[in-house]
Amino acid sequence: MGQAAYEDPEAAKYIWGTAFHWYTGDHFDNVRMVHDAFPGKHLLYTEGGIGGTWPAAQRLAKNVIMDLNNWTEGWAVWNLILDQENGPRHAGGTSARSSTIVNADTTTGEITYNPPHYVLGQFSRFIRPGAKRIACTSSSDDLIATAALNPDGTVAVVVCNLTARDTFLRVWRRGQFVKYQCPPNGTISFIFQPV
Repeated sequence: MGQAAYEDPEAAKYIWGTAFHWYTGDHFDNVRMVHDAFPGKHLLYTEGGIGGTWPAAQRLAKNVIMDLNNWTEGWAVWNLILDQENGPRHAGGTSARSSTIVNADTTTGEITYNPPHYVLGQFSRFIRPGAKRIACTSSSDDLIATAALNPDGTVAVVVCNLTARDTFLRVWRRGQFVKYQCPPNGTISFIFQPV
């Protein structure tokens, strides 16, 4: 992580923050621990490799929510678009994935928007640049959520249903709630107008 550089006052002033990505497991608490150790530095998730399936889309939703809830400020996908041969690839490397968020067939011009495209849109469309993450909790092990206050005063809430069944939920804000049924493995967004 570069702890020595962060702890050196001369070097630290040239460090914006830490970029990170996962190779194994769900270790979101590690992100929080870096933030807690160096709260003045930024955290950015990079290299989110994603297949183009619905299970991949749900993993994407879970990872983005959990990273945001642990002080991550942004999330980048490794390959946003691939061609019909799963390229381009650096130095002839191979890709184990047959798709990603978007696939483009360069011979026919056909564009395919895969499930993770729509899930990532739940975040990028509603949590706007300059938004600040705000407190958001879930009282159910079946649901996870994150919330952000946008610069225009709206509040964006993104909820992910971790189960393979319809799940009813209530999103509370200032003593009022919205009741909704989240589809199996679904990701949904709510926008609350300024009060």
